[in-house]
Amino acid sequence: MKKGIIWIILTCLMVTSLILASCSTSTSSSTSTPTQTLVSTKTPVSTSIPVSTTKITSTSNPTTTPASTTTGNWWDSLGIPQYGGEMVIRYSKDISNFDPDGSGGAGSCMSAWFEQMHIDDWTVNPAVYQFPTIFRPFNYLKGQLAASWEFTDPSTYVVHLRQGIHWQNIAPVNGREFISSDIVYHYHRMFGGGDGYTKPNPNQLSGYVSWVHCTSITAPDNYTVVFKWDIPSPEFISETLYPDSTPSLIEAPEAVKQWGDLSDWHHAIGTGPFILQDFVSGSSVTLVKNPNYWGHDERYPQNQLPYIDALRILIIPDNATALAAVRSGKIDAIESLSPSTAQSLQKTNPELKFVTVPTGASESIDPRNDVAPFNDIRVRKAMQMAIDLPTICSTYYNNTCTPYPDSLTGQYLVGWGWPYTQWPQSLKDEYAYNPTAAKALLAAAGYPAGFKTDLVADSSGDMDLLQIVKSYFAAIGIDMEIRPMDFASWSTFVGTNHKQDALAYRGGGSSIGLQYEPLRQVVRFQTGYASNYNMVSDPVLDTVYPKALAATSVDQVQQILIDANKEVSQQHVCIALLHAKTFAFYQPWLKGYSAQTLGIAGLGGGGAGLLFFYPARFWIDQNIKKSSGH
Repeated sequence: MKKGIIWIILTCLMVTSLILASCSTSTSSSTSTPTQTLVSTKTPVSTSIPVSTTKITSTSNPTTTPASTTTGNWWDSLGIPQYGGEMVIRYSKDISNFDPDGSGGAGSCMSAWFEQMHIDDWTVNPAVYQFPTIFRPFNYLKGQLAASWEFTDPSTYVVHLRQGIHWQNIAPVNGREFISSDIVYHYHRMFGGGDGYTKPNPNQLSGYVSWVHCTSITAPDNYTVVFKWDIPSPEFISETLYPDSTPSLIEAPEAVKQWGDLSDWHHAIGTGPFILQDFVSGSSVTLVKNPNYWGHDERYPQNQLPYIDALRILIIPDNATALAAVRSGKIDAIESLSPSTAQSLQKTNPELKFVTVPTGASESIDPRNDVAPFNDIRVRKAMQMAIDLPTICSTYYNNTCTPYPDSLTGQYLVGWGWPYTQWPQSLKDEYAYNPTAAKALLAAAGYPAGFKTDLVADSSGDMDLLQIVKSYFAAIGIDMEIRPMDFASWSTFVGTNHKQDALAYRGGGSSIGLQYEPLRQVVRFQTGYASNYNMVSDPVLDTVYPKALAATSVDQVQQILIDANKEVSQQHVCIALLHAKTFAFYQPWLKGYSAQTLGIAGLGGGGAGLLFFYPARFWIDQNIKKSSGH
């Protein structure tokens, strides 16, 4: 017991404390008001930055002329948008495919030129909703290519397109008007059903969405698309068309017909705000503004987008190099930083702005529920009660997260799931630190002296946190060996083949505290589901997905998800840790940015299509940048 606490104290001394205070400010307002000052003793890392020699050919003359006047809205505090300048961001992975139909677009910037039917509502105040989760609640969505949409019945989804949208003026499309048949062709190509495509593309299928349920996609006129399904489930249909991945990005039919696919970057043609001008594999991507772009700023409808003249992406796999780049002002933002790294960056560059962002899921220890001793719920309860979550929150995370465990759904996905604050006291007691009760449970399960076990760990995760967990387990007699693996090996060994014999851990969490679409959550612990590496086979959880498919309203799906959360928590499917937060830092001259998930994703290795629509709406304050010496 004392040994475990001492280990926590020693471990936490290695992590410099976060001190609550007001963050230093510049002469210009930020998109958010940080409440912490980070203190560190680390020195900056001196590394080289890859520099592209590609000359940017701008399609318009840069200007810093104010684009609008104050409107009396919350965004007036951000300053007046300016045209001109270049935004520079970082991807940690190279781009191997520029086709939304392909499978190798890791770190891709395709949404800079391709667009989709739905996007986030840019007018929502980040103080109200910051878009911190992968799943976007539908009340915070607006149309991009779509002007409006509705369900005419629970199985028919009708989209009305904006008029006056044109493809980029590049052959073979040559700037023609975007119409509904383009939407139809795209989805036929992705999932089969017409235009010469008879089978779904395996690259775009997943375990929770099946386009076999879509019976037809038609265009009754140039500005209307009708999707018909054999499942009367608005939630299922909405999530299938959800704007978080490459299947939602619309490509030009003429381009596909001429070249067969769009994997070559020279064939990047869309309706979006940027034109892909150059790509150097392993080095950089250069995009310039589309002079004929149709879109306008939702906050300032008189302002044509984009504001910036150019968007440059530097491919920087090494994190130390990326940190050096943001320190020296060579890139405009960096995401997914740990508290200790953030402390160092704030000390060396106090002029940088920062915000906190919750990780995509909770940290957890994932036992195989189908093998001894973990098939005994008493053992799983004992392991949970061995861990002091509030102490980890206050000492290790220094209160940058909440001290509460998550259930299946993450606490930051407000309005969904079953948050800890709603749990009955009896269940809270089962997650409370109580090593005496934990030892009694182990004894009742037949392990009075504890047992030895091992944990297969994704080494890209928080290995210091695992050492803390190891010490807590040791205090109740569980001797856990940690077996680290690189993420690629872990994904095959655990995620695909389920070869772990006892416990597993994935960096950043993946089993509970989920923040993606509800139907992706309810299959998480379904018997036989590919990502169910906990090997859960629970008759209650096996009924959840069929019930969700049969639900005809969002309210019904929410209740079904709540029921799934209750079962996951009550059965102690996972050993819950905490839902950590990361830090995003950005230059004081970058305006509009508030670390929106998908806003500049790819900085930490995000997937294809995750640039999303935001960079067209960000702008550079030239005065601040110049006064900063850049």
